[in-house]
Amino acid sequence: MKKITYILGLLLLVVTSCNQDFLDKKPLDEYSEVDVWSDPALIETFVNNFYREVGHSWDIDMQASYVDEGHFTPDWGVSNFNKSLLTTDDIPGWEVDWFGTATIQRLWGPMYKAIRATNIFFSKIDEVVMDDQDMKDRLTGETYFWRAYYYHYLTALYGGVPIIKEPYSLSDEFEVARNTYAECIDFIVSDLDAAAALLPVSYDGDNKGRATKGAALALKARVLLYAASDLHNGYNANGYSNVELIGYTGGSQTDRWTAAKNAAKAVIDMGEYSLAYPNPANAEEATANYTAYFTSKGESEDIFLRYYLAKTDENWDNYHPGIHNGPNGYHNWGNNTPVGNLVDAFEMEDGTAFDWDNPEQKADPYGIFDGQRRDPRFYANVLYDGARWRARPTDVANIDPIGIIQTGKWQLSSDPDDLRHGLDTRQGPIEDWNGGRTGYYLRKGIVKDIDAQFTKQEVPWRYMRLGEVYLNYAEACIELGEDDEAKKYINMIRQRAGMPDITETGEELKARYRNERRVELMYEEHRFFDVRRWLIGDEAYGDTYAVDVFYGWEDGATATQPTYEPWVYEERAWDDKCYFFPIKRDEMNKNSLLIQNPGY
Repeated sequence: MKKITYILGLLLLVVTSCNQDFLDKKPLDEYSEVDVWSDPALIETFVNNFYREVGHSWDIDMQASYVDEGHFTPDWGVSNFNKSLLTTDDIPGWEVDWFGTATIQRLWGPMYKAIRATNIFFSKIDEVVMDDQDMKDRLTGETYFWRAYYYHYLTALYGGVPIIKEPYSLSDEFEVARNTYAECIDFIVSDLDAAAALLPVSYDGDNKGRATKGAALALKARVLLYAASDLHNGYNANGYSNVELIGYTGGSQTDRWTAAKNAAKAVIDMGEYSLAYPNPANAEEATANYTAYFTSKGESEDIFLRYYLAKTDENWDNYHPGIHNGPNGYHNWGNNTPVGNLVDAFEMEDGTAFDWDNPEQKADPYGIFDGQRRDPRFYANVLYDGARWRARPTDVANIDPIGIIQTGKWQLSSDPDDLRHGLDTRQGPIEDWNGGRTGYYLRKGIVKDIDAQFTKQEVPWRYMRLGEVYLNYAEACIELGEDDEAKKYINMIRQRAGMPDITETGEELKARYRNERRVELMYEEHRFFDVRRWLIGDEAYGDTYAVDVFYGWEDGATATQPTYEPWVYEERAWDDKCYFFPIKRDEMNKNSLLIQNPGY
């Protein structure tokens, strides 16, 4: 099915066009402002560009590597980000733009450029005459949605920011103070309410992939969940004198949790979405279902997706999750590898916590020998030593004819230095520079049957899905003391995963919920913000673990079952200033009314 296309047009040239044609000749390679706003097709193309402004999250460096989910193998400054070395001159890694990565687009300047484009639309659309009023309403709804999305990113990173509603020109006054956090949330919610009132419930054909009413309501639920969280309710770093810029200074946090709960329930009550594969027959089926869902091109659970067509991008950069994240033993690049901290969060199959201090669990942590298996989602999300994967490339198949992930090392004789390193390591024989450092590779969202060395997959990015909404709703219920209602929705998620119900209450329930959210939503760009809004930065940015897998020499032969040893491969560090991003020095210099965030 053909999906919405993101056009790299020249339309934004209209915003700086002159009133007088150069030499009275109309350029043949661009559209004039009059052309755009008199042609519904060009207006739609103008709106289509909004979908590009937040980037796509299947980047070479994923947001997971900026928190305790992943490790970005090439680094590019990401390790400094994870040591809290953010300054007003540099946000390490986040600003690197080798392959058009999404993170650089989600900063102050690029987001305000995108907001300006939405404001141009609003300044023109009332004067536009369209025969198709439904189309005009839909385009207006999409623009409200995207302006809210851009401001959501800004407030999630910076707190309160200047609310700009007009398309500034070069002659306008640029010095504008930051609005309070509360004012920004009210503005975002207002835009999303306007979007929901104008957008259809669903699309088909060419328009599939556009923002819908459900997407607007789901984003509203997320915005209100963040706003109700502790980061924005009473937190004050180092006696910051402008607390109104980073959180609420009045009202009730309970009321805010109630608003978040009601917003999530509104999405659920639409009846438009349902969990994909909700009732597996057993653990193996749960793993297969979970894998199928996250490599599908859309299911009943999905609220807002970004689609891709491999044939439209033949370059090796940009969208290519298979080659970016696959093991180097398959001639892939081994980026964004899961860290041991995340892997250890996956419970045992019976719902008990995994613990390296448990001798039985340490002896067989993945349950591939005689030990207990892990949460079925683990096998759908993570590649580990001994995991069955696809057939090796032809030049490697003679070493591994089956296709088994090799992140360990094998002792080949009584000489401890006589070692063979696995194909998927940094010491192995296949492109060792691309080997991961943690002992794991990403499985989630990667199509097994596609050889990423030569072919791109077409798995969409899931911006929003019902599983997140269920968890958002459950979190609000927990904060309001409605434990039974919270467990109802958490356990729907766990049932789909083939895991036993959670039964705890109070603080124990909150802890189980947070771990469930971490596992269910891994690598979906939630953990980065969850760590901040829960104020657990010092917990998340500590020692980061890898696993050493060793097949020793026993009884005159190489062991068939390895030993496993977790080890600290990277020491990360936390500074409370990093609950918010700094406003860059050049922005501060351009606008004397801006007030910097705490700690910078």
